[in-house]
Amino acid sequence: MIIRSKAPLRLGLAGGGSDVAPYSDLYGGAILNATINMYAYATIIPRNDGKIVLNSYDSKQSIELNAKKTLTINGRLDLHKGVYNRVVKDYVHKPLSFELTTFVDAPPGSGLGTSSTMVVSILGAFTEWLKLPLGEYDIARLAYEIERIDLGMAGGKQDQYAATFGGVNFMEFFKDNKVIVNPLRIRSTYLNELSYSLILFYTETSRLSSKIIEQQVKNVLHNKVESIEAMHQLKNQAIMMKEALLKGDLDEMGHILDFGWHYKKQMADDITNEQLDLIYETAREAGASGGKISGAGGGGFMIFYCPENTRVKVIQELEKMGGRVRRYEFTTMGLTSWTV
Repeated sequence: MIIRSKAPLRLGLAGGGSDVAPYSDLYGGAILNATINMYAYATIIPRNDGKIVLNSYDSKQSIELNAKKTLTINGRLDLHKGVYNRVVKDYVHKPLSFELTTFVDAPPGSGLGTSSTMVVSILGAFTEWLKLPLGEYDIARLAYEIERIDLGMAGGKQDQYAATFGGVNFMEFFKDNKVIVNPLRIRSTYLNELSYSLILFYTETSRLSSKIIEQQVKNVLHNKVESIEAMHQLKNQAIMMKEALLKGDLDEMGHILDFGWHYKKQMADDITNEQLDLIYETAREAGASGGKISGAGGGGFMIFYCPENTRVKVIQELEKMGGRVRRYEFTTMGLTSWTV
């Protein structure tokens, strides 16, 4: 028996950062995101020899352990161990023997939610294998708790819910980790045009998002007015983007992205740098009307909206910067699991 699962990565279109506590607890957050056809995959093969084998193709790590109820968190494949520990603690209450293998279509630190999406995918595989009584909200919430609480990794909440639900969603975040996912019904014509006009550019750099997010959290705790006001504006940006997308005012989305770019940089240090600023200005000069850094910032992927016939010229100029454009399509499906 082989159990497999996949969960889609996401593009954060607006509101990024407002899902991070304590801002979301104090003021409420809002994000608009959409999943794309890049995935985190997980495969479980049950064993009967009392061993646990964990493999990560991305990090080129493989470890073999004796099966026990709690695996030691020590910096080696901790996401894999964290999911296992929580599944055993909450549902199985006994050691399991299996081989778990994961792979993600984007590198870590890319800003597409790779770590959280992998946690969702692993959870999906365990849920399929063990027939756990978990719905979409349950899986997303559990993935969030494993990553943020059990493992103590800094970050927000949107990635886990995007990977689980899939599609285009307007998400609202409240205190006590309450999340409401509002799926948006977008005309296929609008999504096709958006996919064509919105370039996904990999800067060939990565970053440790936790450092940026920790600074963002400190700014809220210390009541730094500029940073908090920037988050307010990004939350408003999510509402503006939702309305533009639902109405099909796609060219307006570029201007909304540019609006958010200027406020995003005020949230914390290291969200941008000279290289990223140069990439942004290069895209703008070539015809893009707006863009943003994906995820927390500091590197990884950037997106740019290219109105009318500017797409080719923008791509040509961006590729001179040393990165590469990644083709993608929007997806409607979230976490999917199956047994072979």
